[in-house]
Amino acid sequence: MQVAITVNGRRRADDVEPRLLLAHYLREVCGLRATNIGCDTTSCGACTVLVDGESVKSCTVLAVQADGSSVTTLEGLAGPEGELHPVQAAFRQEHGLQCGFCTPGMVLAAVGLLADNPDPSDREVREGLEGNLCRCTGYHNIVRAVQAAAKSGPVTA
Repeated sequence: MQVAITVNGRRRADDVEPRLLLAHYLREVCGLRATNIGCDTTSCGACTVLVDGESVKSCTVLAVQADGSSVTTLEGLAGPEGELHPVQAAFRQEHGLQCGFCTPGMVLAAVGLLADNPDPSDREVREGLEGNLCRCTGYHNIVRAVQAAAKSGPVTA
């Protein structure tokens, strides 16, 4: 089956198996490795991407379901000269990562959260990211990073 998906601003047309998950499409067909696969059950959030601006766990979406959509992965957030997106910069500044496995999904979930709520409280950040697990950080620096990104101005993908 053929899908036409705009990935990180670039339109693609690919033949895929109807059962191919979006996470596997991004990693195997598009060669984008930042989308991590941690559980295949929507429990961990490591595979979170933006589909038409909405935060989505790509391990539970079929590539054919994304046909006609725009998908943004971590690789697509950086600016044209490689400058970090405000959320990426805030994660770096506030030490919002340790091992880095959850970071791509956490950053994309944070971008989605800030697009919906540009000035979240600490509680709203924690609730907004509750579907993304981090086994290393304890979340304090992640919450600080999201708050710092919110203070930097409007956040978009």
